[in-house]
Amino acid sequence: MRILFVGGEDSLPPDLIDLVGGMDESWDVQCVGDGATATALAADLPQDIVVVAPMLPDMPAATLLGQIRTLRPETSRIALVRSSEPPPARVLSLAHRFLPLPLGEEVLLEAIGSLEELRDLLGDPRLREHIGRIDQLPSPPHTYLALMHALEADDDTSATDIARLISGDPAIAAKVLQLCNSAYFSAGRSITDLRMAVTRLGIATLRNLVLASEVFGQATQPGVDRHALQQRALLASQLARRLLPESSAELGATAALLADIGLLLPGVHDGRSVADAACEGAPDGDAPLGHAEAGAYLLGLWGLPMPIIEAVAFQRAPARAGTRSFWVTGAVHVATSLVARVGVDEDYLRRTGVLDRLGDWRTQADRLLGTAPQPA
Repeated sequence: MRILFVGGEDSLPPDLIDLVGGMDESWDVQCVGDGATATALAADLPQDIVVVAPMLPDMPAATLLGQIRTLRPETSRIALVRSSEPPPARVLSLAHRFLPLPLGEEVLLEAIGSLEELRDLLGDPRLREHIGRIDQLPSPPHTYLALMHALEADDDTSATDIARLISGDPAIAAKVLQLCNSAYFSAGRSITDLRMAVTRLGIATLRNLVLASEVFGQATQPGVDRHALQQRALLASQLARRLLPESSAELGATAALLADIGLLLPGVHDGRSVADAACEGAPDGDAPLGHAEAGAYLLGLWGLPMPIIEAVAFQRAPARAGTRSFWVTGAVHVATSLVARVGVDEDYLRRTGVLDRLGDWRTQADRLLGTAPQPA
């Protein structure tokens, strides 16, 4: 795997580059100080990962990122950012992932390792090239990631702290309140402020509402009903949470929430569509990309956990997942299938020992969809 660092020693200390170079003998690591040299290297050889400092001596970081996208669209592009200097909008649209400065070795190694694992999981080069060529990828969910960081950093984070964080993005705050007051969450009781939403709904539910607001609040492709996509995602998320034990319920809920994110991307087809089923039999070079694989690759570029990426990638083929038991991928398969009213892989459910629960899961899905009577 080729890794190219671009920038000066103030952002990329030599000892850190040496550390990365010595971690894995299969990693070919180079570091250059300017954009012109980086562009020449990329033109000469494919690069798997490019890490770009916020300041370069000969061109803006956005210019280099744009040139890398043109020359090597399959390259994963990482931008380094300073907390005191928000990156330009063009950098936000061109980079796949952002790492904070000063750059910690654990953060950098985790990012590189996760991108290598992503390439092993989804090895289709057409997928990397297609995603890399898209002019405007959906932006990473910054408020959600900040919320997750706050919760991981301090177990005592209060409802007031969380509400203050969400309120930093008025559009997200408004959307969260709108969703909180929908029939799915309000139970007839009006929710009027963010602190009340945190207290009443709980951290887990609110976290996924923030994620849904950010992901599905962005522009979609022509013909895609963003509201319907969001509502289906929220329902699938609720159902997936109920199919798993408490220890993995939230992981499954988040994966189900993001299962259809690939439909936000141009040039992909809905893998559940009967009309597109014939695409699966086409030669690899001719078949259009399915939304599951495309969405999973995007989530991997954002740096989400691998169980979520795998569940999204294999939502229509859960037997391909790394685990042989019914876990996150299985729950996402069942939840998204039942909510979308498409077939469930009963052979897979039989092999994993949960087929006898399918009837109850169908009933739960019907209740969430409002097509079955609620229990007394």
